Amino acid sequence: MKIKALLVESFRSGTIASVAIVPLSPIFKAAGLRIGHYGPKFAGLYISDPQPWLLFVQHLVIGWVSALPLLLVLLFTQAERWPVMTGAAYGAAYYVAINSLALPIYFNDPLPWQLGASTVLPSLIGHVIFGAVIGWTSRHFVTRTNPRRVVT
Repeated sequence: MKIKALLVESFRSGTIASVAIVPLSPIFKAAGLRIGHYGPKFAGLYISDPQPWLLFVQHLVIGWVSALPLLLVLLFTQAERWPVMTGAAYGAAYYVAINSLALPIYFNDPLPWQLGASTVLPSLIGHVIFGAVIGWTSRHFVTRTNPRRVVT
């Protein structure tokens, strides 16, 4: 497997998945639910008063980086048989590890689980969709590139 091809696919599928979940934000916000809470906080670590365009660029970059581990799982395990389900499970695990534990602990916030379903569900749903989209969009790359594939 070529590293360049893996990085290109991470960029491609990460971009598609990141853009796919953007419409969720206004829908959840209109319903009075919390979404996108950590984007501005994370951007605030490296710039004061982050503008919407910067938050979008950050969203894309995080999507590219976040796609990479899932692609490796799909390439090097039997999970490639169920790319969408694997992606959805990855998205849920990512939410639990990063958005419901690491970020709240780092920023000294209450855990989403302490705040209730209206805090947990929007982000969890977004992360599950994000992972599922990567699984869906990368399936041809994974099939073509799989190092375990036997070529006849």
